Amino acid sequence: MNTSLPISTTKWTIDSNQSDILIKARHSLIAYIAGSVNKFKGHVNIHEDTIEDASIEFCLDVNNTAYKPGKKNSEIRPTDFPYVNFKSTSFQKINNNINFLKGELTIDNITKVVELDAEFIGIKTYDGVHKAVFEVVGQINRKDFGLSSNATKQTRGLSFGRDINLIASLEFSV
Repeated sequence: MNTSLPISTTKWTIDSNQSDILIKARHSLIAYIAGSVNKFKGHVNIHEDTIEDASIEFCLDVNNTAYKPGKKNSEIRPTDFPYVNFKSTSFQKINNNINFLKGELTIDNITKVVELDAEFIGIKTYDGVHKAVFEVVGQINRKDFGLSSNATKQTRGLSFGRDINLIASLEFSV
């Protein structure tokens, strides 16, 4: 008689203090938005080191006083980026490392459905705490959200690129 114990699915919760987002627009804006000053919510369900389900939500206050622009852009504040919200609506697993996270992205009262790539980096242990690590990346068009593509007045002559890249480094713990 072959009896094996069922392996349960573990629900991991996002760790806001260890998660952050990079917002990058060509020719002007590079900003790390730390999770400790913004709101991150979400979970992933992992079964045998494989993602079964994921739900991710974040709200970024880009004009927060703790905002830190990249060194070469220290005079630039993205005043046309008052807040950014994302709430996932579906998670599609293609294989162990290729996943699509679809959701609603809102920038200053304009909401659009976007699809982001989610890569499961793996499970690591830091100081005795198990962490599941993901990188979520995507590109959005500024015009889709009513943001000007040439913000010369706000940036002292520098123009923003048309596309904005979002790169989220997300850590989850049990």
